[in-house]
Amino acid sequence: MTNTNTLNSVERACAELLRNGQAVTFTAVAARTGLGRTTLYRDAMLRGVIEENRHRAAASGTLTGITDEIATLRDALDTLAASVRRHEEQLRRLTSRDS
Repeated sequence: MTNTNTLNSVERACAELLRNGQAVTFTAVAARTGLGRTTLYRDAMLRGVIEENRHRAAASGTLTGITDEIATLRDALDTLAASVRRHEEQLRRLTSRDS
């Protein structure tokens, strides 16, 4: 599970790269955050943030860019929803076991 500080750090790194006109890459984000590229690739939430920013930079303002951004956000939301469902199921099991 991604902690909030890590997620914020990745989001800030992406924003800085975009603001400076630099490419948003896993290597660049890793260098700015101190996280390993492997961590960024494997964590679905972090990977989603980076990919979202890459798409935004590549196609900012175009209809295709907006469509890609919506698809990326939908994927990130689906990942988050799956995580919430898993946690709810774990809580149900714990609650029923304690009863």
